[in-house]
Amino acid sequence: MRSLPAGDPGVPDSRSATRYLVWLALRHKAVFSAGIALGVLWMVAQALMPAAVGRAVDGLTRRDEGALVTWGLVLLGLGVLQAVAGILRHRCAVFNWLAAAYRTVQLTVQTANRLGAALPRRVAAGEVVSIGTADISHIGHAIDITARGTGAVVAIVTVAVILLGASVPLGLVVVLGVPLLMAVVGLLIRPLHRQQQAYRDSEGALTTRAGDIVSGLRVLRGVGGEPVLSARYRTQSQALRADGVRVARVESLLEAAQVLLPGAFLVLVTWLGARFALRGEISAGQLVAFYGYTAFLVSPLRQLTEAVDKLTRGHVAARRVVRLLRLTPELAEPARPARLPDGPGELVDVESGVTLRPGRFTALAATAPEEAAAIVDRLGRYVDGEATLHGVPLRDLPLAAVRERIMVADNDAHLFTGSLRAELDPHDTADDATIAAALAAASATDIVDALPDGLDSAVAERGREFSGGQQQRLRLARALVADPETLLLVEPTSAVDAHTEARIADRLAVARAGRTTLVCTTSPLVLGRAEHVIFVEDGKAVAEGTHAELLDGEPRYRATVSREEG
Repeated sequence: MRSLPAGDPGVPDSRSATRYLVWLALRHKAVFSAGIALGVLWMVAQALMPAAVGRAVDGLTRRDEGALVTWGLVLLGLGVLQAVAGILRHRCAVFNWLAAAYRTVQLTVQTANRLGAALPRRVAAGEVVSIGTADISHIGHAIDITARGTGAVVAIVTVAVILLGASVPLGLVVVLGVPLLMAVVGLLIRPLHRQQQAYRDSEGALTTRAGDIVSGLRVLRGVGGEPVLSARYRTQSQALRADGVRVARVESLLEAAQVLLPGAFLVLVTWLGARFALRGEISAGQLVAFYGYTAFLVSPLRQLTEAVDKLTRGHVAARRVVRLLRLTPELAEPARPARLPDGPGELVDVESGVTLRPGRFTALAATAPEEAAAIVDRLGRYVDGEATLHGVPLRDLPLAAVRERIMVADNDAHLFTGSLRAELDPHDTADDATIAAALAAASATDIVDALPDGLDSAVAERGREFSGGQQQRLRLARALVADPETLLLVEPTSAVDAHTEARIADRLAVARAGRTTLVCTTSPLVLGRAEHVIFVEDGKAVAEGTHAELLDGEPRYRATVSREEG
C-alpha cells in the first residue's frame, strides 16, 4: 500500500484546467504511467481472446488436436494476463484517484489559509464546500479513467488491424463505425457539460445560503425573518432540483446511447460476418472470432464514452479549482522584508494618529464602531495602511512576523470543532494553570464547570451549543492563553451583562499587566479600568487621557459614553 502525500502538495499549474489535470497526473509519473500500461495490457489481452478462440475452432474443424491444445493454452494465458493486469491496474487507478483528490484538497485548504480574512470576500462559502465535496471526486475520476480510456483506444486499434487483415470490408466497418459512434455520443457531451455547470453553480449558491441561514438562525428568529429566508431557500432548492433533473435527463440519454449504439454495431458486424461466412470468404473460426470481436467492442466503446464523460466532468471541476487557486491575497509579502528589533515597541496608526505605548492597557472609544474596526485592521495589518511598529512600516514586514507579534481578536472569529482544551490552546503550549487563569480573566470558568467533561468536552461546529455571550468569553480566553506581545480586542464584552463585564474589565487589566493591550469599546466599565483612553472621531484621534479626564474635559467623548450608558 502506497502512502498519500502528507507534506507540501507542490506548486500547481493553474494556467488552465487542462494544465492543472496534467500537473496532477505528473505528480506521480510512475504510478500514472504504470496504470496506463496495465490498462493497455488488460484491454489488449481481452482483444486477443476472440482470435485465440477462432484459431481453436479452426483447429477443431480440421481435427488438429495440437492446434486445439496450443490455442487453448494461449487463451488460458491471456485470461491469466488479463486478470493480473486488471487487478494491478485497479490498484494504480485507486491510488491515482485518491492522490489527485487529496492533493486538490491540500491545495484548496492551502489557498484558503493563504487568503485568510480575504477569503469570505472573494469566494462564497458554498463554492469552497462544493470543491471539497463534489469537485474532488470528479477530478479523481478524470485521472483514474485515463488508464481504461487509453487501453480502450489501443484495444479498438488492435481489433481493427486484425479485422482488416482477415476481411477488408469488416475491418472498414469497424474503422469507420467507431468514430461515427463516438461522434454521436459527443453530441450529448456538450449539453451535458452545460447542464453540469449550471447545476454546480446552483449547488454552490444554495450551500452558501444554507450556511448563512444556519449561522444567523438566532438573529432571524429574533426579528421574525425565518419564514422569509425559509421561503427563499425553498425556492432556490427547487431551482436546484430542476437543474438536477435536466442533468439527469442528458445523462440518461448518454447511458442509453452507451448501450444502444454498441449493441446496434454488434448486430451489424455479426450480420455481415455471417454473410461472408456463407459465401465462403471467411472460415467458421473467423466468424466466431468476428462475433467475439464485436461482442468485445461493446466494452471499449463504453469505456471511451465513460472516459469522455468523466474527463468532461473533471475539466469542469478543475476549472473551478483553478479559479480558486488563482486568487491572490489582498496583502502582499514585501520583496525585501525588514527586521524588527526584539521586544515590544510603539505601535502607531499614522492615518488616525492612534499610538499604543508598549506595556500599557489602552482603550479606544470611537464615535462610530466601524472607525475603531478600521484602525484595528491597519494596526493588525489586515489591510495595508500607514501603520508602524518600532518605527518600521508593517507593510515592510513579513506577514508571519506581524501575526507573531500582534494578535487581533474580534467578534467575527469562530469556535472550531474539537475538545475545548484544544480550542483554547490550539498549539498545546499552555498548562492547566495558564488556561484556568485565562478562563478566570474572561469570566468563563462557569462555562467550563457546566460542561460534563470540563476542558475535555467536545465543542460542536462554530460552538453552537454556547450562547453569544459564552462564545465571546471563550474567544477572549483563547486570546489570553495565546498571550501575544500586543493584543488588540474589538468590543470583547458587547454580548455580556453589566456584572460580567465589570468582572472582565477588572481581571483583564491584571491579566495583561505589562503587555501592550488595546480594547476598542465605549463601555464606561471597561474605559474606567484602562490606563490610557484614546477618543476617535471621524477616523482621527482627537483627545487622550484617562476616562475621568475625558469625561470632564471632552463633551464629545462624554456624549459617546453616555449613549453606551443609556
